[in-house]
Amino acid sequence: MRTLYDRLREYSDSDYYGFHMPGHKRQMNMMGDAAPYAIDITEIDGFDDLHHADGILKEAQARAARVYHADETHFLINGSSVGILSAVIGVTNRGDTVLVARNCHKSVYHAVEMNGLNPVYLSPGFDSSVQFNTEVSAEDVRTALAKDPGIRAVVIVSPTYDGVVSDVEAISEAVHEKGVPLIVDEAHGAHFGFHPYFPENANRSGADIVIHSLHKTLPSLTQTALLHMNGSLIRREKVRRYLHMLQSSSPSYVLMASIDSCIDLLENRREELFHPYVRRLERLRSRLSGLQRLRLEETEHYDRSKLLISVGDTGLTGRELYTVLLEEYHLQLEMAAGTYVLAMTSAGDTDKGMERLLAALEEIDSMYKGVGMSVRIPCSRVCGAVNSNDNRENSGLKQDIPCLPRPDVVYNSFDIAEMTERSRGMGAASEGAGADDKAWRTAVLPWKDSVGYVAAEYAYLYPPGKPLIVPGERISQEAADVLQWYRRMGFTIEGIKREGCIEVLMHG
Repeated sequence: MRTLYDRLREYSDSDYYGFHMPGHKRQMNMMGDAAPYAIDITEIDGFDDLHHADGILKEAQARAARVYHADETHFLINGSSVGILSAVIGVTNRGDTVLVARNCHKSVYHAVEMNGLNPVYLSPGFDSSVQFNTEVSAEDVRTALAKDPGIRAVVIVSPTYDGVVSDVEAISEAVHEKGVPLIVDEAHGAHFGFHPYFPENANRSGADIVIHSLHKTLPSLTQTALLHMNGSLIRREKVRRYLHMLQSSSPSYVLMASIDSCIDLLENRREELFHPYVRRLERLRSRLSGLQRLRLEETEHYDRSKLLISVGDTGLTGRELYTVLLEEYHLQLEMAAGTYVLAMTSAGDTDKGMERLLAALEEIDSMYKGVGMSVRIPCSRVCGAVNSNDNRENSGLKQDIPCLPRPDVVYNSFDIAEMTERSRGMGAASEGAGADDKAWRTAVLPWKDSVGYVAAEYAYLYPPGKPLIVPGERISQEAADVLQWYRRMGFTIEGIKREGCIEVLMHG
């Protein structure tokens, strides 16, 4: 039996090229020739302790704060998720109300559940021509805050997984008018602010807490990230306390060395890193804009490191284009959606890699001819672009399916977790159960039969990890239709315990 290591070495030696994270693209060795085992230590003398940093790690984090223009920065070796959890829980008290952009990563929803928070959802815009979520409006934020003065924090994601950038500065102003903190999940924007081709980072746009995933778009190892804190609106000590609770008590020195090496590169070799990359990227984007049937898409405010290729007039679906690129051209993209594929670029990309992608897309563009799209496929204002058109006879879809409506929140996710835990503990049909107990029993229903019930579990696509359904929301017909459509199109729905079904409250 081959080990995972054997499989990875085999893949590394193959001709497969990755347009996905991590940003080093298996091309950049920033830690010299040392094998990971050679520099893998624990908290020994002279190497500091991440949880009580007062030496080299304290200095390294201070340098990261300086490079990213933050008041205070912490190394994350459990990825951005641990930073988001610590941030959301750290700035709220149990039971608080928070304003959450509905296209946030699942870790935001986990933080809401862990701290028993009451979410008020903020819907991003939707562009039907590009067929994905656009930015969060500062005016929508201001309106939501005025409507519910009990909101204690605001959480948005910018850039999104698809590359859409919101006006963080304007949103910060709107949020600070009410004296509450703004948390920005800028995981996909760790490269922001280091070249004028890309937007400014959220630390310089007024955000109180910003989370960056170095590994997504920069040359750093997977799981490496940063949490930045700014200003006086947040309780920094409480955020720090949750970082200590939620991060490993044995942080990897290999990962921390990768973070520090990446920061060193940003501080001392920035032009060497970004100038060739931007020239290479802009040359590729210019060529891709000439495609006749496939289309290179972007919104008005966009992270141009992302290549969002619409299937346009090819007659293909996003998943089919993704599969063709993988199987025929050995190009591994980041993600397939209903009508597009997403390729992630970084400074780790090579001229040869970008030329391979260009040649493949130009060849596909010349081979596939559109034949007139006629069937509407579901779109979701919750999870991003899932709008598509399909002209194939075997699609099984013959009618328009509307977008998901604004979520109907009946209970917060913490209450749902408590209800379902009690239900499982006592058994739905246990002898002697009282009427109140029976009111909270759960059942697992096929998606088509779940309409009108309150969800007791998540349903989301991964990637990108933005929930279609959150525990505590009443399931609409549109939501059930979207789940079934994704399944027919070959996507995997995660978060559910049984394929094609979802756990619901039988009463409530």
